[in-house]
Amino acid sequence: MAAAAAGLSWRRVSSFTGPVPRSRHGHRAVAIRELVIIFGGGNEGIADELHVYNTATNQWFLPAVRGDIPPGCAAHGFVCDGTRILVFGGMVEYGRYSNDLYELQASRWLWKKVKPQAPSTGSPPCPRLGHSFSLYGNKCYLFGGLANESEDSNNNVPRYLNDFYELELQHGSGVVGWSIPVTKGILPSPRESHTAIVYCRKDLGVPKMYIFGGMCGCRLNDLWELDIETMTWSRPETKGTVPLPRSLHTANVIGNKMYVFGGWVPQSAGGEISTHDGEWKCTGSFAYLNLDTTEWIGLISDCHEDKSNLLPGPRAGHCAVAVGTRLYIWSGRDGYRKAWNNQVCCKDLWYLDTEKPPAPSQVQLIRATTNSFQVKWDEVPTVEGYLLQLHADSPVPSAAGTPGTGVPETSMPSSQGGSSLHQSPQSLPSVPCPEMKVDHPSQANNVIPNNVQLSLSSNSLLKTEGKEKGAAPENKMTQETLKNHADVTGFKESNAPSHLPVCTSSPQTSANVGELHDLDKRTVIPDASVSSTVSSTQTMRAPQRQMKSRERQWYDVGIFKNSSAVVSQFYLLPEEILNASNKMEDADVPDYRLLKKQDLFPGTVYRFRVAAINGCGVGPFSKVSEFKTCIPGFPGAPSTVKITKSVDCIHLSWEPPASPSGNILEYSAYLAIRSTQLQENPNQLVFMRIYCGLKTSCVVTAAQLSNAHVDYTSRPAIVFRISAKNERGYGPATQVRWLQDMKTSGSK
Repeated sequence: MAAAAAGLSWRRVSSFTGPVPRSRHGHRAVAIRELVIIFGGGNEGIADELHVYNTATNQWFLPAVRGDIPPGCAAHGFVCDGTRILVFGGMVEYGRYSNDLYELQASRWLWKKVKPQAPSTGSPPCPRLGHSFSLYGNKCYLFGGLANESEDSNNNVPRYLNDFYELELQHGSGVVGWSIPVTKGILPSPRESHTAIVYCRKDLGVPKMYIFGGMCGCRLNDLWELDIETMTWSRPETKGTVPLPRSLHTANVIGNKMYVFGGWVPQSAGGEISTHDGEWKCTGSFAYLNLDTTEWIGLISDCHEDKSNLLPGPRAGHCAVAVGTRLYIWSGRDGYRKAWNNQVCCKDLWYLDTEKPPAPSQVQLIRATTNSFQVKWDEVPTVEGYLLQLHADSPVPSAAGTPGTGVPETSMPSSQGGSSLHQSPQSLPSVPCPEMKVDHPSQANNVIPNNVQLSLSSNSLLKTEGKEKGAAPENKMTQETLKNHADVTGFKESNAPSHLPVCTSSPQTSANVGELHDLDKRTVIPDASVSSTVSSTQTMRAPQRQMKSRERQWYDVGIFKNSSAVVSQFYLLPEEILNASNKMEDADVPDYRLLKKQDLFPGTVYRFRVAAINGCGVGPFSKVSEFKTCIPGFPGAPSTVKITKSVDCIHLSWEPPASPSGNILEYSAYLAIRSTQLQENPNQLVFMRIYCGLKTSCVVTAAQLSNAHVDYTSRPAIVFRISAKNERGYGPATQVRWLQDMKTSGSK
């Protein structure tokens, strides 16, 4: 158990912005993407405001809610269905409980009180607190809780409940009504302050609800299972050590595990647990139940002493919420003062990464020069940074014999006065995080110091998903630039490979994947990783590249906080470290201050891969992308591409690129077309030339568009490529994805 606790990389977030909510207990939390939404709870009165914490920016904020704003409540039901949240019941003041139902449309921060129909048989749920309220599909499942039998709120006569209700939801907004399902098997005993989760095993596809623990005069640690399809209750047999009886704990599902943290547990006397439960204490114990094998695994025991404050302290009535594979815990009672008017609540926010992050998307090219790349990749939620590596086609000198550039001993820039992220020696080196400081005292053995200068960049042209919702689908597009490995001197007129049609022109491509004013945030994996030729019939296709069988040697570019980077150098590793790092993806990252750096060369192909980093370590690497630095003298890629739609055609226009060697002689524009080759390899687009001339604009007719291929790599789009030619030849081609709505794409 102690070894398991040592292996956990809990992080305490101790620096954030915005109005931090006051500490409390009995509150609830749900997650909508990266947002943690907290409501209710009590400490010196019941809280009625809605607080939101953005896990990506480490910012608290109070949304301007409107509509039928509910009163504050504690120990209520709180579930999330897409972007709507449902609140049921809870304590609204001491001794007075509620059975009201409210709906929050989080996309508009609009509250609405809803009135579900009563069950066809029986009464609707009575006012209660401490119940469980779980969502699966279009139904919420209500179980148990605590009711007040007295009509006088000052004279509390508690009654533990074990009634079971089903609430059917309408799609998007509103509810249908309550029903009382007919169940089989033995119903769980009455209880409150228990937990209930729903889990659907992938291979069986049978949704099941699991109820654990709670309070009914004494704390409980029994586990109950409900088969939602057959409505059958059972007591599953478990393996491992069952956690102590508890209430006011939390349970969250991540993957196939139910993580249980904290709560009130009985105060043992001489190792014996009192059945009357007269004395209790808060616990910081942490365990999970493997829902596929029903085996309990203890991670932090109830008697674990955390003298270094590396773990969340004991607490009950806290909230816990899963954001991806990361578990967040906030506030709750610390358990040392039990009188109602003298609560002591925790004020801390913690998170735990429960598994390594998934592989990011392939690295995408934004811009290339003769000796640098600007690259990006899709963000991975809840990560602390990214490890970017490259592999060069040409031989790379060894570290010992290279006049590489030394790494300057300058500090990592920080947007918040040098805030940094610390972690334990067992973990991988941490990544500086703007606007957040994560306390972790043990940092003496970090192998990457925080003063290594990394090439961080932020592309001001990249837009977030939410900013483009107002644009018409037909006017959205994404601009990329492609490279060609086969033709390093630009367009050739007559020396096409023998397996292709006779080539009239072929753009070398290697720069400018950029997103313009109203472009789609997510670009396709650049077609830049394949070579391209243009046939005499004005079609261009990209044959598959034969990969060399020799073992690749990967070099670190650096660790980046953001999902973009400017790459002009990479680190040279001593041969013994290089061999180890190529064999083990989890090899220790070396101290960059001690390494030489190698500049990129013009006209050279580099392969890139990227891996995300979180508290569990470095995740798997992405698929490999290939880009080529520009050759001096060739024109750049056309930029600022615009698409204007008319009744029977569209207009393409662009800005001319820089041309180091003479004037631009001509432009070529291409359209991706439907082809039988796409059925064999959907990633190999086939292009038809639709324009060749000196003008920086062209018309694409309806007849040409009728033959267009709609690319579904990310979102449906028609793909164009535009390149420029000077006296040296054709330069890199800019690729533009013209986003289509489903109706448009379906008709193509």
